[in-house]
Amino acid sequence: GRGYVPKETNSLGSGFVISKDGYILTNHHVVNNASEIVVKLKDRRELLAKLVGSDESTDVALLKVDAKDLPVVQIGAPAQLQVGEWVLAIGTPFGFEQSVTAGIVSAKGRSLPDGNYVPFIQTDVAINPGNSGGPLFNMQGQVVGINSQIYSRSGGYMGLSFAIPIDVAMNVAEQIKIKGKVSRGWLGVQIQDVTRQLAESFGMDRPHGALVAKVIPGGPAEKAGLQVGDIIVEFDGHVIETSGELPPIVGMTPVDEKATLKIIRQGDKEDLSVKVGLLPAQAVQLAPSSMPETTVNRLGLAVADLTEEQRQQLQIEKNGVLVQKVGKGIALDAGIQPGDVILRVQNAPVKDVADFNKIVAKLPVDKSIAMLIQRNGSPVFLAFKIDK
Repeated sequence: GRGYVPKETNSLGSGFVISKDGYILTNHHVVNNASEIVVKLKDRRELLAKLVGSDESTDVALLKVDAKDLPVVQIGAPAQLQVGEWVLAIGTPFGFEQSVTAGIVSAKGRSLPDGNYVPFIQTDVAINPGNSGGPLFNMQGQVVGINSQIYSRSGGYMGLSFAIPIDVAMNVAEQIKIKGKVSRGWLGVQIQDVTRQLAESFGMDRPHGALVAKVIPGGPAEKAGLQVGDIIVEFDGHVIETSGELPPIVGMTPVDEKATLKIIRQGDKEDLSVKVGLLPAQAVQLAPSSMPETTVNRLGLAVADLTEEQRQQLQIEKNGVLVQKVGKGIALDAGIQPGDVILRVQNAPVKDVADFNKIVAKLPVDKSIAMLIQRNGSPVFLAFKIDK
């Protein structure tokens, strides 16, 4: 076959200078896979930039140009930003240089479905392709964020934009500068939000905190004595209202540092001390295979014991029953699907089918019940009520 020469493509983005000697912040996705990065300054100088390092999960990249006495932005405090406050974005949307757009802060600490470690600042400032990587200013002229994402179906501006808080970005830049890469704090838990029904089943007066759905064996949380079903309501002095608030705070905690967790366990408050670990690379999950025999119960569920092979595939060492059919009724309404593995009901671990049937037969009527299932490799708590 003939040799294939890829066409050169140019991608356009914005960035801003954070130090006189030429360190520049922009988005990871602006410079990712670039063979050459050219930085165009306001005085129309064009300089070749070196990529110092870049971090996909926060979408931050640090560049360096060879220059002295560059004008530097002032860094502000995102924590002091108020919802409703005016903000400005500067960038190069669609190649129109030095465009300024204005808007207000619509929300803070927003976690996007795929972004785990960034408590985004949500604004209604018009951000379009080419604005990415540019600064978001408060009215004092201080940078409070990096404009990163437009959340739209068309790829153009549709009323929602997201910026990475500048303190998160500077923390990433500092780590890249010193170590060339970013290490993230890690607890070794999988968490979810507490819904109203789940709060009721855990005896809480209102839904808040991060509900622990899985504790990773050998991880920092397991060593600290954290259990499935615990609700983390505070991490090192930071109150956790929604589960999305926890990962960014843990992620920015230095590895090996001790932190205090405030938890609610079966209605009681407890404090645990945890030594924050290093976030490892993610593991892959496999789907379940063939299905053995089943029984049906008052939830309208047909469940079966797991085979050894399924246990290995699903990485479930012990306990659990496999859902095969979901008939009309309570379980269907609660969102249970075939292929789910039921691990616990209320606080009781489910050993096998016989055990599951025993537990279900004894469940109280008209009370919120929490059930822990595993779906596609991830644990999830669901809540339901038995009406009769």
